Parts: sequence; C-alpha cells; structure tokens
Amino acid sequence: MDILTPGLAPTLICVVTFAAVFVPLATVLLPRINRVLAERRDAIEGEIERAERMKGEADDVLAKYRDELAEARHEAAHIRQQALEEGARLLAEIRAEGLRERETMIAEAQARLAADRIIAETELRGDVVSLAAELASRVVGEPVHGMAGDSSVVDRFPSSLDSREDGPARGAS
Repeated sequence: MDILTPGLAPTLICVVTFAAVFVPLATVLLPRINRVLAERRDAIEGEIERAERMKGEADDVLAKYRDELAEARHEAAHIRQQALEEGARLLAEIRAEGLRERETMIAEAQARLAADRIIAETELRGDVVSLAAELASRVVGEPVHGMAGDSSVVDRFPSSLDSREDGPARGAS
C-alpha cells in the first residue's frame, strides 16, 4: 500500500505548482471573468427591463387600438343605423309620391273619361236623331224632317232610354 501514499516531496511540488497556477488565475483571470459575468448579467437584466417596458408599451398600444377599434365599430353601427333610417324615410317618401302621382293620374283619367263620355253622348245624340228621323221617314214613307228639329222630342228620347236601363237594374238590387 505504499505505492498509493505519496511522499512529502511530491506533495510539496504539487502544492507549489498548484499555487503557482492558482494565484495568477485568481488575481488576473477570475476578476476578468467576474467582470464579464457581471456585464452580461447587467446586459441581460437591462434587456429584460427594456423588454418589459416594450411589452408594457405594446400592451398600452394594443389597448389603445382595441379601444379605437371598438369606437370605430360603434361609429360604423351608428352610421349603418342612420343609413337604414334614411333609406326607410326615402322609401316612404317615394311611396307617398308614387301614391300621389297615381291618384293624380287616376283623377285625370276619370276627368278625361267623363269629358270623352259627354262628347260621345253629344255626338251620338245628333247621330241618333238623324238616324231616327231617317228610319221614321222610311217607315212612314214621308220625310219627317220637322220632328228631327224639335229638341223636346230629341231630349226625351235618350232620357226615356236611360230610365228603361235604370229600372231593371234597380229592381234587381
């Protein structure tokens, strides 16, 4: 077992060699390593702080944009609602205008029909009187022009036709 136990001289040589290597490392290299580590730690902490600040700013900007987006959506909904109301109002106005125009056209058409009826009746009365006089002349065999000029006979004839037409219609009701 003597082989494993070192002697005093090799142990002293190892301790002196270790001290010769350790002292320069501890005095020169370790402070530099510690300084680099401290700088890295400070840089990392600075980056973390800067990242946290940036994250906070980004959160603020995001909240601002969300608020603006919500406001824009609200405004868009308001504009849509106004447009719908305006459209409904315009549609109602257009319908009312169309109804007024329709009523005007109907009234004008009825007035034209009444005027055309009066004109047609007047023309037909003259034609009926002349045809009746001609027919009477053929039946009697003599000209009956004198009666055609009598306006009371001419006026009674259409009136008697009107009263005949009104009679059955009133009785059926």
